[in-house]
Amino acid sequence: MDTATPLKPSSLEGLPKKSMTRHLPTVGRVVMGLIFFVFGLNGFLDFIPPPPDMSPDDPGVAFGIAMKATGYLFWLVKGTEVLAGALFLANRFVPLALALIAPVIVNIFLFHVFLAPVGTGMAVFLLVLEIFLAWSYRAAFRPMLAMRATASV
Repeated sequence: MDTATPLKPSSLEGLPKKSMTRHLPTVGRVVMGLIFFVFGLNGFLDFIPPPPDMSPDDPGVAFGIAMKATGYLFWLVKGTEVLAGALFLANRFVPLALALIAPVIVNIFLFHVFLAPVGTGMAVFLLVLEIFLAWSYRAAFRPMLAMRATASV
């Protein structure tokens, strides 16, 4: 004996529609995590070979050489990329990862605008993705952006 009642089209009207847009923050987070985790690790392990036509006279190459010559800046940026990428992929402390990676993304964008215009498309994509994810997690940033805050002692 079958006790299941068939669903009538009128009984489905009260259910919320499932939209694919609800997955966009997750997709953006994973894409951002993969980009920064892989390219951050590449800074330490050099598993992606550099292009063969790199000239030290190129302003972008000179900037990279200068970052490495400081002894700390290149490693700090790449370490930040690995950390933020791992946090994005693990879905842990995502607002913190967004705040940590924001200055790196601004630097990537400005680097491509002024020194290496060839990669500006990817830089714009990262900037738009950062803004979209920051908007998606805006509730987490609301306390940080309060005009007046009191210290909790």
